[in-house]
Amino acid sequence: MNGGDAADLRQETLEMEMVPLPGAGGTRRTVIAGGLVVDGTGAEPYRADVAVVGGRIAEIGDGVIAAPGDEVLDAGGCVVAPGFIDVHTHYDAQVFWDPACTPSSFHGVTTAVLGNCGFSLAPCRPERRALMVQMLHDLEDMRTDTLEAGIGWGFATFGEYLDTVERLGPGINVAAYVGHSAVRIDIMGEDAYEREATVTEIVEMRQVVRDALAAGAIGFATSASPTGRRCPSRFAGYDETAGLLAELRDAGRGVASFVPGGAFDHAALYELQPEIGRPFTWTALLALADGRHRDWAALHRAGTAAGAAVHPQVSCRPLVAQTTLLAPFALRAPSLAELEGRSLLLRSAAYRDQEWRERLAGELSEGLLAPRWDRWIVSESAAEGLVGRSVAEVAEERGAAPLDTALDIALADGLATRFTVVLANDDEAEVAELLRLDGAVLGLSDAGAHPDQICDAVAPTDLLGGWVRERAVLTLEGAVRKLTGEPADLFGLVDRGYVRVGAAADLAVFEPDAVGPGPVRRVADFPAGADRLTADAPTGMRHVLVGGVPIRRDGAQVDKPVDAEGRAPGRVLRHGV
Repeated sequence: MNGGDAADLRQETLEMEMVPLPGAGGTRRTVIAGGLVVDGTGAEPYRADVAVVGGRIAEIGDGVIAAPGDEVLDAGGCVVAPGFIDVHTHYDAQVFWDPACTPSSFHGVTTAVLGNCGFSLAPCRPERRALMVQMLHDLEDMRTDTLEAGIGWGFATFGEYLDTVERLGPGINVAAYVGHSAVRIDIMGEDAYEREATVTEIVEMRQVVRDALAAGAIGFATSASPTGRRCPSRFAGYDETAGLLAELRDAGRGVASFVPGGAFDHAALYELQPEIGRPFTWTALLALADGRHRDWAALHRAGTAAGAAVHPQVSCRPLVAQTTLLAPFALRAPSLAELEGRSLLLRSAAYRDQEWRERLAGELSEGLLAPRWDRWIVSESAAEGLVGRSVAEVAEERGAAPLDTALDIALADGLATRFTVVLANDDEAEVAELLRLDGAVLGLSDAGAHPDQICDAVAPTDLLGGWVRERAVLTLEGAVRKLTGEPADLFGLVDRGYVRVGAAADLAVFEPDAVGPGPVRRVADFPAGADRLTADAPTGMRHVLVGGVPIRRDGAQVDKPVDAEGRAPGRVLRHGV
């Protein structure tokens, strides 16, 4: 189909009554004028104006005439695309104090999927709240005082959590998995960290998942990956996890999300999916230094050819962390997991112990993300002459092992030294191959998790600027589809992910010649004064609309955007609606 044919097919005027989005109300039109529509299908772009009424796209055509009182948004020189969908976030807690889910919404994200890796905030009965907060601290590096100050408790079940977020009024749309670790904590308490579940407990957990799916969960998420950190779902037996997955099959809805490992390794997912009959996705297919990602990609191709509906998540960004050794996100090993929650004094004592160092060195040599010390750069330090240098370089200068050198540098600075660490996905040729892999979805922004150490919520603008404009690895329409139509189809997000008449008016308007992530900076704007990384100045992102309401206009975020009824524009998407 050529551009002219596509335009002819889409120059539609709504002649039937459209049901406005809940709360959208009103008849005032917004006209997005003069843009190049890239509609999320992968079809060729075409020139058209887009009119929005009642939170939905009412008209698409050449020369839509704005009437008196209409709001006109200039899209000259811009692409008009569906709002972007981020399938891998951890905004479950942050949405309480930051309903706009920043920085994702700065970068055109209009829908975020929460609860990834099995770390949803619900279910959580009141007596389990301290355990839940500790889990998010231990596994997602969220400060406990921030969580205690920021979460608006008042819910226990998963459905009540969705109700609470709905009343709060999110600034963008959110959908959420029910998380395996949360379910284990809810039913088993502290034993969730110690043992497999009993038959009775599995029955209770299945009921919790069944109820969550009925209440609107987008699916079920779990993690079996042995990262070295204590994680409730990693203590689950096969029958437990398989039984919880069976609830998706029985309900006939939902996506299953995995961090593979153990009995649910990569190969097992492709074997199990046809039995469950619901889509699977897994995190993450990254370019690794040892090359094992090529084996996983080959496994995916073979599994897909055999009929498995399994979708690995790929990333367009190198996995980079700004980490200290007080909370070492960039190092995962059992010896470090033993120190979770320990004081600065006790952690420092362990770091000085030679026997402990030798044990850690052995563990790190076998890890999935074994440190590449030439990629560990000292970025903040009170010591002279270290900033900007790699641990490998300093170790060679001192005649010491790199691990010993990193520990010594940190100890000399009271563990305040900050390292910028490249963990994976930094081989551009390999990343390009993964981005083009059939059936893969763009994921692993991890937005909301490890907030003071990573900032990959910028993935949409990075993809459009770095992999479309600069490297030409993807076409514009192909990249937009990866950000919109593909995830909408996978998760069954009704009326999202496409620019078409009748669809929800979630739209991202950007300048293709300028779009980019902008700088990352550190701010202290979380509850209890916690700091985080943000990227609040993307380039080329002109307008963003959620349900027809501009949340970004003319390159600037709108302060407290509301719809015609005075409500925040985002919605809780239950069963994708």
